[in-house]
Amino acid sequence: MPYYVQRGDVPHKRHTQFRKPDGGLFREEVMGLEGFHGLQSLLYHHFLPPRVMHTEYLGPAKTDYTDYGAVRHRAFATASVPAGGDPVSARRTLLGNKDVTLGVSRPTASMNYFYRNAQAYEVWFVHEGAGTLHSQFGALSFSPGDYLVIPFGTTWRMDLSGEARFFVIESPSEIEPPKRYVNKVGQLLEHAPYCERDIRAPAFVDASTETGEFEIRIKVRDGISRHILDHHPHDVVGWDGCLYPWAFNIADFEPITGRIHQPPPVHQTFQGWNFVVCSFVPRLFDYHPEGIPAPYNHSNVNSDEVIYYCDGNFMSRKGIDKYDITMHPSGLPHGPQPGATEASIGAKETHELAVMVDTFNPLHIAVDALELEKPGYQTSWIDPNWP
Repeated sequence: MPYYVQRGDVPHKRHTQFRKPDGGLFREEVMGLEGFHGLQSLLYHHFLPPRVMHTEYLGPAKTDYTDYGAVRHRAFATASVPAGGDPVSARRTLLGNKDVTLGVSRPTASMNYFYRNAQAYEVWFVHEGAGTLHSQFGALSFSPGDYLVIPFGTTWRMDLSGEARFFVIESPSEIEPPKRYVNKVGQLLEHAPYCERDIRAPAFVDASTETGEFEIRIKVRDGISRHILDHHPHDVVGWDGCLYPWAFNIADFEPITGRIHQPPPVHQTFQGWNFVVCSFVPRLFDYHPEGIPAPYNHSNVNSDEVIYYCDGNFMSRKGIDKYDITMHPSGLPHGPQPGATEASIGAKETHELAVMVDTFNPLHIAVDALELEKPGYQTSWIDPNWP
């Protein structure tokens, strides 16, 4: 994120001696992106960060994809995805390409190990449930509507207060605000739909000096490795910088409206390499006297559009329920289903809530998604009885 944060104790100058009460040195770690040219933070540890007792390869972590078949619009019902396990083990990837993967997680238990994704950023959209994300940067409480943005290399675990449901985005590129909403030094501008006040950084937690055996599962090189440390990985007495996990609640996204229907980019919330993330939130409809609130038909000439439906009634869709995911691939026009345009005329507002991801390279369908598909979605523009 584009602003500087300091938590805990740090020395006056970086890369200088910082001593413990007993005279020993705290161990400095530079954690950064793009080979010291991107965002970075400096962390100060009780223990040497490279200390590992044991390593073990647990297996591959690549998603299995299937042939797309005839290009068509598709929909997937995730309401009945089995609940169980912790957030990471419960995750199911449903769509993806080399730039981004999209999936869901429906955990019922907190994590009893630590996790580090060393090959990707992760965004966990909290649809249901609450808890705390613990990392070397501190504690980040979350509740429904939160986007949890977790950078490469963060060592974290989640404590849940009960069952939860997440929509999960994973990408090997940085997740950041849209470029058009920031100035040359990274500050969010006045016309942006949110600002730094809406971003929550982790709260400081006293460093743990506990010793024993602590498991970290590391995702890297499309595989999972297990590392056993002889000390608690959250042993940081202080840190500062611009790289850290952060939260933004979808309710703090201020919708941009106009006299006539606004195009999807006004809903953009974040960007990654070759994809964008958008938030559809409750908002007033267009106020031109002859305006049509329903979106116009549009062709995704060179992008795939995915929408995860959270709540409310999407007036342009029938047969699409809460927790469903629609995918409108590049090369095909799509828009309101029969009767939806006419029915929208005169409507003053919408209470819909959804997360959209548009990708600029085609998405593949994961094998795990096939059993969730709602057959015949392509014919919903013709068949008045679908589904």
